[in-house]
Amino acid sequence: MKRLFLFLIVFCAFQTLEAQKMWGVPETPNKIGIYSGDLSVGNSLSSLEWANTSSMACWPATENTYFNGNHVYYITTIPAHAELTVTLIPDNPSENMSIYGFQVGKSNNSMPPSISTCVACESERKWEREKVGKTQDHTRSIYFNSTTYDYKIVIGITGANGLKSGTFKIKFDLKADVPNNTQQDKVIAKLFMLPVGGETLKGNLNEGVFMQDLSWASKSSMACFPATQNTKFNGKHVLYQTTVPANMNIKVTVIPENTSANMSVYTILDGTSNTVLPPEIATCSSCEAEHKWDYKKAGKTQDHTRWVAFDSFGGTYRLVIGVAGANGLDSGAYTLKVEMSPMQ
Repeated sequence: MKRLFLFLIVFCAFQTLEAQKMWGVPETPNKIGIYSGDLSVGNSLSSLEWANTSSMACWPATENTYFNGNHVYYITTIPAHAELTVTLIPDNPSENMSIYGFQVGKSNNSMPPSISTCVACESERKWEREKVGKTQDHTRSIYFNSTTYDYKIVIGITGANGLKSGTFKIKFDLKADVPNNTQQDKVIAKLFMLPVGGETLKGNLNEGVFMQDLSWASKSSMACFPATQNTKFNGKHVLYQTTVPANMNIKVTVIPENTSANMSVYTILDGTSNTVLPPEIATCSSCEAEHKWDYKKAGKTQDHTRWVAFDSFGGTYRLVIGVAGANGLDSGAYTLKVEMSPMQ
């Protein structure tokens, strides 16, 4: 009965928003939602001056022609410690559409052209010229993040050069830290010796366990990876442990046998007397992690392998290595290559 009641509340809210040319989008952490729309159901705005003010800073007035068609709105929320990427995909690649969005308090109901201030505003339109190391097609994307508070996010889809009709898809990709109360299976680390020159190990994710709590990794005393990247580490984890001498360069690489298998790697350096493993570990000397990139990096490429590099400057350390599956991956063979050489 409680679920039905909540559904009716959401449904009624959705219907109210729709009557105002606005659509409610549910908050669905770590899932991708895709919705259809049409500029013809929207309206043009009487003014775009609100977007050009310093307290909004959505786009400069010189770019108003990219946002002067019909506007259609979508409203959602972003929880604390989350990242949201919203992508506009026109059904007809030749139709020039733009996207913008603004982040406000959850109780703020202001809308264009009356809105006067926001926490953040982002927009994307067709580029007038190419950008170094980047390409653009007919899609447009914008990005938001949150720290300790929840926010309302309003997304506007509009036509450029007065475009008033055209169908499109809009994709919401919300990455967030979701509490997990499932009991943790016992976590162990495989011990191995690391000679100068390095060691190569074989493994499979099915030998590991799910790490039910990943909050240890985003603590400032660990700083392995932010909670918004937890989906890259929410599969099974296989841990390894060894000791590294002082003043060594170390590189750790995981190579999945199946090139389509999405795996991640992380390393923890701490004192040689420490025996605590994730998820109980609370502090370390350094932590490094690598996962599949969400976006391309200028001048860099990435394949199916993941690697991190660091050094043991000034002392002997315990080294813990974690190989993890992304997006719930619980099996997959891999080679773990650990290289070590004296610092120059």
